[in-house]
Amino acid sequence: MELITETSTGYVPLYRQIKRLITDALVTGEWAPGQSIPSEIELAQRFKVSQGTVRKAISELASQKLVVRHQGKGTFVASHLNEPTKFPFLRLVPDTGPLVDVEADLIDFWRIKLDEESAANLSAVPGSTGWLIRRILAPEGVGIIYEEIRLPGQPFDFMEEKTILNHNCMLYSMYEAEFGIRILRVEERVKAVLVEGEIVDRLGLLDGSPLLRVDRVAYTYGDQPVELRRSYCNTSNHHYQNQII
Repeated sequence: MELITETSTGYVPLYRQIKRLITDALVTGEWAPGQSIPSEIELAQRFKVSQGTVRKAISELASQKLVVRHQGKGTFVASHLNEPTKFPFLRLVPDTGPLVDVEADLIDFWRIKLDEESAANLSAVPGSTGWLIRRILAPEGVGIIYEEIRLPGQPFDFMEEKTILNHNCMLYSMYEAEFGIRILRVEERVKAVLVEGEIVDRLGLLDGSPLLRVDRVAYTYGDQPVELRRSYCNTSNHHYQNQII
């Protein structure tokens, strides 16, 4: 990528161009999640720009949680493996009392053919091979969330049930550790629904119980969708909490 000068038509700030080049390197896997990236001096030499320009680009990447700065150690590619919480995007919290540890229990795992809705959300071909993971999320052993997760066949072509179990059904850390896929952002749609059948049975509820349904598409580098998730949440003693900055 050739850098655009200040006199060029359609000028893009130089630090934004450097940010794009660094992001491209993350997309291609030049630096893996958890790995340190070159120093500001080294990047400035590589891209033939000032150290201040690189610093500004990295600051913006850090604000977007693509990289993490550690004082005296350097800058590292952000990783789910180093996050303090098992479920970085979980927004269901108790109505009262502190947050508690949440466990994930695998129900089953299947190879499937992606239907049109799933394929559209995952930028895949309808009828192509994918995966279906079903699990229960249970704070303090009490199941309150039933989930169906659909994945495209690529890049998850060699997934096995034992791999999921080896990671205690913690999917985002598994995607990263086993497939090099880091989830950067998600889009969610939230809707109240009345539910019957297996879902309420697994949550210990009655047919016709009201649940909060959360449909989520998760994206990795290059804004590529890699996961479609539908969660049914029992909000009897919990609520959905989101922070907008």
